[in-house]
Amino acid sequence: MAEKLIIFDTTLRDGEQSPGASMTKDEKLRIARQLERLRVDVIEAGFPASSNGDFDAVAAIAGAIKESTVCGLSRANDRDISRAAEALKGAARSRIHTFIATSPLHMEKKLRMTPDEVFEQAKLAVRFGRNLVGDVEFSPEDGYRSDVDFLCRVLEAVIQEGATTINVPDTVGYAVPELYGNFIKTLRERIPNSDKAIWSVHCHNDLGMAVANSLAGVKIGGARQVECTINGLGERAGNCSLEEIVMAVKTRKDYFGLDLGIDTRHIVAASRMVSQTTGFVVQPNKAVVGANAFAHASGIHQDGVLKARDTYEIMRAEDVGWTANKIVLGKLSGRNAFKQRLQELGVAMESEADINAAFSRFKELADRKSEIFDEDILALVSDEEHSHVAEQFGFVSLSQHSETGERPQARIVFTVHGKEVTSESEGNGPVDASLKAIEAHVKSGAEMVLYSVNAISGSTESQGEVTVRLQNAGRVVNGIGADPDIVVASAKAYLSALNKLQSQAERVAAQG
Repeated sequence: MAEKLIIFDTTLRDGEQSPGASMTKDEKLRIARQLERLRVDVIEAGFPASSNGDFDAVAAIAGAIKESTVCGLSRANDRDISRAAEALKGAARSRIHTFIATSPLHMEKKLRMTPDEVFEQAKLAVRFGRNLVGDVEFSPEDGYRSDVDFLCRVLEAVIQEGATTINVPDTVGYAVPELYGNFIKTLRERIPNSDKAIWSVHCHNDLGMAVANSLAGVKIGGARQVECTINGLGERAGNCSLEEIVMAVKTRKDYFGLDLGIDTRHIVAASRMVSQTTGFVVQPNKAVVGANAFAHASGIHQDGVLKARDTYEIMRAEDVGWTANKIVLGKLSGRNAFKQRLQELGVAMESEADINAAFSRFKELADRKSEIFDEDILALVSDEEHSHVAEQFGFVSLSQHSETGERPQARIVFTVHGKEVTSESEGNGPVDASLKAIEAHVKSGAEMVLYSVNAISGSTESQGEVTVRLQNAGRVVNGIGADPDIVVASAKAYLSALNKLQSQAERVAAQG
């Protein structure tokens, strides 16, 4: 029987470190449920000690998830570890993931600790964690750039203290596949008790090699856990992509010889959900989940696929969830069909009142466009949830006028703490005028660092999904708005971003 490769998803922790990708508790819970449906082995739900918001999110996920192991990150100190254990106490299966930097550069410049001090702290942290939960993972941060002799000494000691998983991160994306694979192999060969723990890889994509490095860590190094994120989400160039690692191991089982517990049919739904929640659009040519991943534009390729699909297709689109339920609902669809579709999409509403509110919005949308796609429903629910998040500002109505040769004008009505206000402005275009009208009243002083429009489905009556990224006083937030009218979607996205800027949740930086 083939060995199993454990999939450890850190979308909700490391993925959330992308500037502007932070998520609300409800959004995290929804994604966690989709990850459970995907049958991810371990869900790293967050960093409980970083903020009260993250603690609450991890606790909520721990209480809701029954099949997957729920993991909380902590630095190697008693306070962080205790906080993680407290957040995880409702979990059916829990894991504490503790880390401390071991590279000379990080120890000297960041920690200002000697190697001996780091060694002792790592040991004590794992010992303390094992007294609280039975499953403790240890990561030497910047492990790939650490001195091998020192790293062997630390890892042997933490395994002795009861660490069940040893994760070796390439924190800055510096590794090359063959070298990284051999690095893991060397550690496993040199550490006498290495067989007492599962070995894990966590690679960043700075040189575009996170998936290749992770696979080398598995094949050459003997790692049996891969840390990854949906869509490769993560700070800088991102993390190892879950969908790519899973489909590589599945498609090339002849080479890797490993089993996976993942139900790949839910990959595309997970990708869409993460993209729509964070506002990070998936590029069309992205492997597995990009819009063009299974599209054959070349005439020769089309001819080959029609004759025998395996001429150019090594995976089936339906295996990763592409073709199922493409067209979902229309204006004649009833509440039960809508509710059923929400369940299939992994959307859990808090109450019947919330379902009724979402259904009402669905009917409004169905009156404006003939076919409602999965993406429309996710956008509609996401928009509904954003409108409830600490809502200082709310959209009411918008009118704008633009004519060739004349300067566009916009007039917007929105609520501030529940009271309606009206504001007008001119701009370079209708969107610019609308957002300037909002800013003229709010005077947030925020700088817009991204404005992105994405059509949710393929036609001109498609909903437009707009992402607005604002930066103010060092904080970066994403606002998302969806509407068949792009200008309205833009105004909703801007107000959503302003709402997020108002909620001043302090967060502590975590390991990469």
